[in-house]
Amino acid sequence: MDAMVVKKCLFPVAGLGTRFLPVTKEIAKEMLPLVNRPIISYGVEEALNSGCSDIIMITGRAKRSIENYFDRSFELEHLLKSRGKEALYEKMLAISNMAEILYVRQREPLGLGHAVLCGEPFCRDGYFGVILPDDVFIGEPPVMAQLIDVHNRLGGSVIALEHVAPEDVSRYGIVRSEVLSDGIHRILDMVEKPPIEDAPSRYAIMGRYVLSPSIFSILAEQGAGAGGEIQLTDALRTLAKREPVWGLVYQGRRFDCGTQKGWLAANVQLALEDPELRSVVLDVISVANGDNP
Repeated sequence: MDAMVVKKCLFPVAGLGTRFLPVTKEIAKEMLPLVNRPIISYGVEEALNSGCSDIIMITGRAKRSIENYFDRSFELEHLLKSRGKEALYEKMLAISNMAEILYVRQREPLGLGHAVLCGEPFCRDGYFGVILPDDVFIGEPPVMAQLIDVHNRLGGSVIALEHVAPEDVSRYGIVRSEVLSDGIHRILDMVEKPPIEDAPSRYAIMGRYVLSPSIFSILAEQGAGAGGEIQLTDALRTLAKREPVWGLVYQGRRFDCGTQKGWLAANVQLALEDPELRSVVLDVISVANGDNP
């Protein structure tokens, strides 16, 4: 299958967010703040800045707050405008005008592979991106754009890779690959969360993909894997036997916002890089250390 323009991007956001309970009982974990905006907005901006124009959210029943965030809020806009808060008014308007967003309900929590399969009606005609918003990437060009560039040059599907520490190998899908050049790997096989002694490498799959629409027929025929769920990694293994699948060791930084520790660390790190917030963080650390004010 020849390379095609990647204009559509899937966001699987139907997860229950159990690692953040009780706050995620009513609030989507993707709406938790990362400094001054919700986690989900970082991924959407990455997709748009990578050339994607159509955003498809695979949601669940407790994710209405995501839809509300990207929708118009006429009452709030009117209030801000009537009070002369033009800058805030324009910012709220810009959020609702960011992108054309479609929402698809994943009716059962059957795994990441099933969530991707839910997007088939919108993505079956060409290659598409997948962004897992728990992984926030800061890079220039954006990480999704880096993957799309590899796809444009080589064709085929592309997945983001990171060389992880030995103690982290069992947390990720790990690839067996042939290293080519410029951080590009030809994917030969992969295994989900292996112990370090069984891992084929230390190159882990991260939350960015450019996928062939061929993945849908594979997912539809595939049975449940680890955890009784339809695993995307299993489908990628099959796809790699039929079509080229490339891995790219991305350039940039990744913040794991899927755990409380990772989310807190990301907030602290990004706040330290904000000129207006840096002093606040340093003051809090100073007080916590018992330093004199």
